[in-house]
Amino acid sequence: MKTCSCLHKAQYYETDQMGIVHHSNYIRWFEESRVEFLDEIGCSYKKMEEMGIISPVLEVQAKYHSMVHFEDTVRIEASLENFNGIKMTIQYKITDAVTGELRTSGLSRHCFLDRNGKPMSLKRSFPEVYELILNCL
Repeated sequence: MKTCSCLHKAQYYETDQMGIVHHSNYIRWFEESRVEFLDEIGCSYKKMEEMGIISPVLEVQAKYHSMVHFEDTVRIEASLENFNGIKMTIQYKITDAVTGELRTSGLSRHCFLDRNGKPMSLKRSFPEVYELILNCL
């Protein structure tokens, strides 16, 4: 299974008054790693959108294990958990880049739509994109 990993240093604007990263930012970090993941496999959001493929978020889950503070550096890992050509699930793991301590885990579920907002099968409509993603399982 293909895993993409990127580093992120917690910024001041991402924190609350206590210097702890606000929970909403982890969802943004999930997206940051998902975009990187798709870029790495040669199937960027930009490329898919130019082809007429839209991939909205259907669901996001996050489990907070421990806090990230201002200026902490975290490693955000994204991996493909499930894919059938119509929907996909990406799994995330955020760990402290120094200690390896698990900070947050989660997932996001997506579907694939055409420009008119209708569900599509990548296997039928874009077999080359289907194969790129399938090879990550």
